[in-house]
Amino acid sequence: MKEACLKTGLTYETLKFYCNEGLVPNVKRDNHNYRVFDERDIEWIRSLSCLKNCGMGIKEMQHYVTLCLMGSSSIPTRKMILADKKQALLAQLNQINESIAYIDAKQQYYDDVLSNKIEYTSNLINQ
Repeated sequence: MKEACLKTGLTYETLKFYCNEGLVPNVKRDNHNYRVFDERDIEWIRSLSCLKNCGMGIKEMQHYVTLCLMGSSSIPTRKMILADKKQALLAQLNQINESIAYIDAKQQYYDDVLSNKIEYTSNLINQ
């Protein structure tokens, strides 16, 4: 379990939670009943991290796992789920880019004020 955490970047608690929630199906156990993860498990756990980063909650991830376990017949549904997540991420990316552009413009404005290139004005202060 600790080795799987090192390989995936997850905390022990998170990985244990994912296993207990059924997000890592068919995990093998050793003779001491400890979970044993092979490379396929590790790759799947990395996929779970990506799904979480895509904005999936536990219930959505559980649904996605269920679909994956159904085999290739569920690929069209999985593709739609991922396409929806991609659209949401692209919208977030657009918002982030707009925020970065705002910060860049504001920092340039402040630099210009501090270097006496322009006079300071404020929308908050009556001048």
